[in-house]
Amino acid sequence: MSTLKRFFKDTVIYGIAAVLPRAINILLVKLHTNTLQSEKFAVNTLYFVYAAYFNAFLTYGMETAFFRFFTKEKEKGKVISTSFISILVTTLLFLFLTLIFSVELSGYFGFDKPIYLQILILVTTFDTLLVIPYAYLRVKNRPIRFAFYKILNITIYALLNLVFLIYLPRAIENGSYIPQYFINIYNQYPIVVFIFIANLIASGITFILLIPIIFKFKYDFDTALLKKMLQYAIPLLIASLAYVTNENLDKILLDRMIGKEQMGIYAACYKLGVFMILFIMAFRLGAEPFFFNQAKESNAKETYAKVLKWFTIFGTITLIIIINYIDIFANMLLSKEEYFSALSIVPIILLANLFLGIYYNLAVWYKLTDKTKYGMYFSVLGAAATILINIIFIPKYGYMASAWATLIAYSSMTLISYYYGKKYYSIPYEVKRILFYIVISFILSTISFIFFRQNYLVSTILLILFFVTIYFKEKNELQNIFKK
Repeated sequence: MSTLKRFFKDTVIYGIAAVLPRAINILLVKLHTNTLQSEKFAVNTLYFVYAAYFNAFLTYGMETAFFRFFTKEKEKGKVISTSFISILVTTLLFLFLTLIFSVELSGYFGFDKPIYLQILILVTTFDTLLVIPYAYLRVKNRPIRFAFYKILNITIYALLNLVFLIYLPRAIENGSYIPQYFINIYNQYPIVVFIFIANLIASGITFILLIPIIFKFKYDFDTALLKKMLQYAIPLLIASLAYVTNENLDKILLDRMIGKEQMGIYAACYKLGVFMILFIMAFRLGAEPFFFNQAKESNAKETYAKVLKWFTIFGTITLIIIINYIDIFANMLLSKEEYFSALSIVPIILLANLFLGIYYNLAVWYKLTDKTKYGMYFSVLGAAATILINIIFIPKYGYMASAWATLIAYSSMTLISYYYGKKYYSIPYEVKRILFYIVISFILSTISFIFFRQNYLVSTILLILFFVTIYFKEKNELQNIFKK
């Protein structure tokens, strides 16, 4: 099996592991909005925003450091045990300190009940301790097993949501037999708590099932190795925090500067970008270990160049499909027509996320040359652009300013990373062809969006035209990739 063919196969499996949980989460949004009052739904949103920050903070770049040093060091066992023990110690310290001060911290984080934060702390602890076991499955090329645990986790979470939000209320109301102990607990807390409890149970069960992998590790802690790994990882921590800020700050600023209604409309339409994000997630899960494992091959740079070209091709296909059939996707995800007024942000957000995916591809140069500080610089620059553009232009242009801020931030990060990559680790990317696909796809999708909205015959013709263009430009390589 060719290198690229194996990569595509693994990426499809990782794609299932990435897409299915997100798809189920999208379906759960309707259940949550139907069940929760607006202020409790806000608590639910806040919970997962802080979960993103906690996860970035507690993993502190060690996942990527693990991939780098696993392929770089001869003693693989030391890399596994050192990275896991490091995360274990810091996570348990986090658990201990935050639980002690959870009552005081709850108000600071905006939770009116300490139990919200306490559950979040426990969930974050379980999820963080699974980072290295999951990374181990990826680096050992076990995508099916990885996907199994990810899908199992979201399945348990979804089923418990149905039990807590639909079955239990109806059973109690109808007088069905439910032990009084459970009824007392159910009546004691707001219903949003049980969404968090479902999250906790799912994470706990997944952790228990992955314990055998943890015990397979031979624990041989190496302080000198940890120091090198931390030097590599800490800049990635700052980059991760900057990324989380990039993804969430616009909603916070829109809420404070122009009100909850406009923020809600923007946030709802922003969700249409989830399809590009899912594609990027699937790619990253397969690409990161692949890039490091491929580094020692003589044709590694040529392989990286091909991967970026094909990522761009699939990314532009995703972009043009969503924009050409935007009203179909909008009806699938958005429950009320009032949200449709912000659909004009979707092409901008999709293009922004495509650049973000390209940036992740380009990041291979600073990860392989151990210059992760550049990743930190680029991410902080992007976050600074996001903050400035939003603050300056939201009062005048509303949520459109936030959409353009996202595109400017991610495209500028991409261009700067490419410039420095040529200097430190030059890869023969097919830049002209990549730009060609981006420009053509955006032109065709913009024509569809502006002039032929809901004219699906024309939209389909434009999509077919793009497919035909790809086929004739990549015909020879397609035959080489998929030949037996």
